[in-house]
Amino acid sequence: MEQKQSIEQFKGQARLPSFAIPKHYDLHLKLDLSACTFSGTVQINLSIVEETKFLVLNALELDVHQVWFTNSHGQKYHPCDVVLDGDDEFLVLVFDKALGISEGVVGVEFSAVLNAHLTGLYKCAYLDGGEKKNMAVTQFEAVDARRCFPCWDEPALKATFKIALDVPSELTALSNMPSTNEKFDGDVKTVYFEESPIMSTYLVAVVAGLFDYIEDTTSDGVKVRAYCPVGKSDKGEFALNLAVKTLDLFSKYFSTPYSLPKLDMVAVPEFSGGAMENYGLITYRESELLFDPLHTTAARKQRMAIVVSHEVAHQWFGNLVTMEWWTDLWLNEGFATWISYMATDILFPEWKVWSQFLQQTTGGLVMDALEQSHPIQVEVNHARSVLEIFDAISYEKGSAVIRMLQAYLGDDIFQKSLSSYMKRFSGKNAKTEDLWSVISEESGVKISEMMDDWTKKQGYPVISVKAKDHILEFEQAQFLSAGLLGDGEWIVPITISLGSYERRKKFLLETKSSEVDVSDLVSSFHTKLKNKEICDEQLWVKVNVEQSGFYRVKYEDKLAARLRKAIEHNNLEATDKFGILDDSHALCEACEQSLSSLLCLMDVYRKEVDYIVLSKLIDVCYNIVKVASEAIPDSMNELKQFFINLLMFPAEALGWEPVPGESHFSTLLRAEVLQALVTFGHDKTQNEALDRFQILLNDRNTPLLTADTRAAAYIAVMRNASSSHKEGFEALLNVYREAGTVQEKERILRYFASSPDPDTVVNVLNFFLCDEVRDQDIVFGLCGISLECRETAWKWMKENWDLILTKYGAGMLLTHFVRDIVTPFCSNEKAAEVEEFFASRVHPSFAMTLKQSIEQVRIKARWVQGLRQEQSIQELVKQLAGKK
Repeated sequence: MEQKQSIEQFKGQARLPSFAIPKHYDLHLKLDLSACTFSGTVQINLSIVEETKFLVLNALELDVHQVWFTNSHGQKYHPCDVVLDGDDEFLVLVFDKALGISEGVVGVEFSAVLNAHLTGLYKCAYLDGGEKKNMAVTQFEAVDARRCFPCWDEPALKATFKIALDVPSELTALSNMPSTNEKFDGDVKTVYFEESPIMSTYLVAVVAGLFDYIEDTTSDGVKVRAYCPVGKSDKGEFALNLAVKTLDLFSKYFSTPYSLPKLDMVAVPEFSGGAMENYGLITYRESELLFDPLHTTAARKQRMAIVVSHEVAHQWFGNLVTMEWWTDLWLNEGFATWISYMATDILFPEWKVWSQFLQQTTGGLVMDALEQSHPIQVEVNHARSVLEIFDAISYEKGSAVIRMLQAYLGDDIFQKSLSSYMKRFSGKNAKTEDLWSVISEESGVKISEMMDDWTKKQGYPVISVKAKDHILEFEQAQFLSAGLLGDGEWIVPITISLGSYERRKKFLLETKSSEVDVSDLVSSFHTKLKNKEICDEQLWVKVNVEQSGFYRVKYEDKLAARLRKAIEHNNLEATDKFGILDDSHALCEACEQSLSSLLCLMDVYRKEVDYIVLSKLIDVCYNIVKVASEAIPDSMNELKQFFINLLMFPAEALGWEPVPGESHFSTLLRAEVLQALVTFGHDKTQNEALDRFQILLNDRNTPLLTADTRAAAYIAVMRNASSSHKEGFEALLNVYREAGTVQEKERILRYFASSPDPDTVVNVLNFFLCDEVRDQDIVFGLCGISLECRETAWKWMKENWDLILTKYGAGMLLTHFVRDIVTPFCSNEKAAEVEEFFASRVHPSFAMTLKQSIEQVRIKARWVQGLRQEQSIQELVKQLAGKK
């Protein structure tokens, strides 16, 4: 009884007790890919730092067969009890006598099933000459190394690893380090790998499969390989080239060389995320690593560059220097996101990715305006809830806050600080405070107070701006999409441009409100323009210049009117035109601004040609349609006509076919504009799309429907598909089945559920669950469900919930079902219905996603109610729809 009570002390704890610290793992895994099982032995060198009768480590879904402990004198002990706890995911070894403070080795023999849920050590299928065969892959981040072998599965408990792997002799076996030896025994071989440097368990990796590879070497002599499906190694060249260049780039930027002798990148057929930065062995979804000039869109090529840069950056930020606990996950993800844009901008300056970085910032702003958001530095109290903080706060807000700090300190000081941070914490763990301390030392600027505001507090401010003569008045309040103004106060780096980008001012807003005298900027403007009336009209004020700060801005009416004029006369940079529209849309959603004023602002973007601005304009159109269809259904045709009118200028300029030598942005923009016109029901575009689809059916490589324009055709096909007109649906299904590339299959899945017909959408949703669609690819299908079939998808999910849970497990993939099917609703009744359904079904892996999704439904419900009360909105929509 006493022993049971003693074990109880370890239950419900976020972290393992600190009796013992692992130093080295000897791990031997034996894979049986026919039976889909594995067995293994792990011997862990420990330092016991506190006398204890218990050794507590992590294990989950493992069968433990034998356990022993050998002390520093070679004496072997067997525990008197071995307790596996599935809820708390630990393994407790109980000894009769206390183990004294010393060194020792704990050994465990174990076995388990190769699961199909894309976590831990899992199986996935590949084709070998048309025959389906199994391979094995690991995905340990965040807390799934414990599914593969018993270990101290926490980022701070770093150790060295020596790994051996038994695999079928015809397969390639890979791990973090190069192989040193292979021994053959019949049709099985044992592959031995070099000992690794010190690293966290979540970065350990093994892969066993059939691949072709290509290789190159960095200027420092690091061998880099891209492992691709057999016969497709040429598709890995783009990623290989990027990895070599970014390894060199980051080695110089951090003044710290890459720390391993090799870097392998592997395209695996089934993978829950996009890619994973395992030390020396980065794993990717096939679509993130394989580049096909004929089937890869410009947007996907750009994303590939950012993803490869992101994962290579992690070899420093995350692998060499690791966060101390998941609370500081953003140190990994925020920095890797920020620096991946920096690297991509250096390698492809013509893509101007820093302007597109604003899409990252917006992702963070949207999530952080929820009451159910969380600070960047967030407490993690349950292992499974770690998954939920791989979100827009850790990635998008984290990277935006870094960008803001870089702009505040300057590039050189920032780079020097990061180099010092790398050197000081190399091979160690760090907290956010450690980084601020190094930056403060290097820059001479005490940044911790300002930065704590952004990383330890939830949310961000909206800055209200008014002008009285030559005084600008600023006031801050926490911005919430629910329309409530919170009490938070931040130290905000404010930047201002007045009438021209040559007239700028910056200051720190450190209190609730402040006034700034801009008479020096105004007088220089007056000197230039003699007529004061014209001068005042042209004296626009833009706050948060180029959107470098993580906050929103609300202008009084006269300042907003001047900015509209400045947009119309093309006086503003694309980043600022983006920011004004983005802030205006957010204020409208929060019912802080009327839809009428937002539509009038959108109207001045008719002649817009910049990709980043038009992409934002299209997003805003889509979001308005979601709520307007409920609030003002009688005006929907006219509203869509207005949106079509907004896009006709770029649509006519771009056409359907690429022009030789056109810019990267033209290609990106053509894709988005055509998709929007088809979605909003523009007859001419729809008919053209359907005609081109017919040509594609006869010639899969037709230049009349490129990788970038196919999505528009697929939407047109599905928008016209119904239970009585199945031809288009069946033809597209056939294209999916015959597609030879993962990019083409992914593209079709994204738009397969865009039909307005409920029966068709149910057929598509059932198809998503069949064996023809890989589990990992469900994420593409769910995000494309048509607005008209929200209710259909929700009913289908409720009916199939148990099947979905069994098939996908309670991991990352499940969060997509919750988010993508719940958030499109916009009524309080539906929010209550969702709450009721999940009351007995919630799981830690999606609990926060569920709360955030329900909150977003309630935010839209409030917006719908606001729109219904808005005077003369229908008259304005009619007027705008008729304006050519």
